[in-house]
Amino acid sequence: MKTRFWHGFADMHATADNEVVIRSGEGVWLEDTAGNRYLDATAALWYCNVGYGRRSIAEAVADQLVRLPAYSSFGSYTSEPTVALAERLADLSPIPNAVVFLGSGGSDAVDTAAKLVRRYWDVMGKPEKRVIVSREFGYHGMHGWGTSLVGIGPMKTGYGGNFIDEVVNVGARDTETLGALFAERGHEIAAFIGEPVIGAGGVVPPEGHYWPEINRLCREHDILLIADEVITGFGRTGHLWGTQRYGITPDLITFAKGVSSGYVPLGGVLVGDRVRAPFWDDDVPGAVFRHGYTYSGHAGAAAAAMANLDILEEEGLVARVALLEPVLERAVRRLETAPGIGEVRTVGLTAAIAFRPELLAADPGLPERVVSAALRHGVATRVLRGHALQVSPPFVISESEITTLVDGLAAALDEVAG
Repeated sequence: MKTRFWHGFADMHATADNEVVIRSGEGVWLEDTAGNRYLDATAALWYCNVGYGRRSIAEAVADQLVRLPAYSSFGSYTSEPTVALAERLADLSPIPNAVVFLGSGGSDAVDTAAKLVRRYWDVMGKPEKRVIVSREFGYHGMHGWGTSLVGIGPMKTGYGGNFIDEVVNVGARDTETLGALFAERGHEIAAFIGEPVIGAGGVVPPEGHYWPEINRLCREHDILLIADEVITGFGRTGHLWGTQRYGITPDLITFAKGVSSGYVPLGGVLVGDRVRAPFWDDDVPGAVFRHGYTYSGHAGAAAAAMANLDILEEEGLVARVALLEPVLERAVRRLETAPGIGEVRTVGLTAAIAFRPELLAADPGLPERVVSAALRHGVATRVLRGHALQVSPPFVISESEITTLVDGLAAALDEVAG
């Protein structure tokens, strides 16, 4: 029987009869409704950092839902866990004196940050600063702003161009072109947005000079810097924030995913002194940010995040990522000689296993067939940007489970591409 559920990023011609329905999870393991078990190589969509089956998060959410499931945070209203979470996130923020705007996920966070930087320049008397610059291969969610900012071509196809025209996309590592763009159009550029490590675009770590040069260019040309930490935030790179690992000095940070490990949808923006000042501190007439979502500051989501952060801290999971980074790298490097593989890229507890370009040109469906084969070998993964397999397991994965993960991918590659 064909499903009635329309899957995201799916060709429903093929998917309608081929759903994999996950019933339960424990640690890094999943079980589907047919009783098959899979090692989750991706932490779902990069987010289940503390692993599945965390009763303490479920209980914290249940307690909160019984007491007060949610309440509007528009105007002066909010709830106790929302205030507590904002305080905690501000304390954890790499941006000094940050304040926190909450939404329901990463796409909300990016749209919020984009609107906020344009509103900031408007109240500062420079409404002409409207353009936001993003990077090739960058991914910033699928709302209006995210779809316009995305640097992955197929994600724009068929929508009639950008939803928002004031967007410029530059090379993923090209600071020279960016510098020239800033010099020519800095008077109309509101912000630059970039992931510390490009994630959905294929796990592309920055070169050593890249982020220091971005910091310099943004300050020199008076352009705000947005660090998109939806994937890298809360430990994925072995630091709590990717900005810390790479010495980025952002004005705003978008976050989601790891803040609650996906137990309840949540995301938000950390906002530094400069951008918050006209809306919070300075006497600027009419400086109100008229923006928000029904579930901004949702009490149940805040409770989930608080319990999730407890686990990250009490179990030292961010430090664990740093310890496992070389273990994962050694393991996935074995796949460099696997059939069909051209490049392996790693950082933190994340890797991309990239296919050879000439094979993809001749057979674009190869990666998806390998994903299907990996399921048969007990590993759940997915394709990144049409060219690579994603590896980003929960932080609780053991060294032996890393071996199991790589063995499963190797077997799938042998089966399909050997």
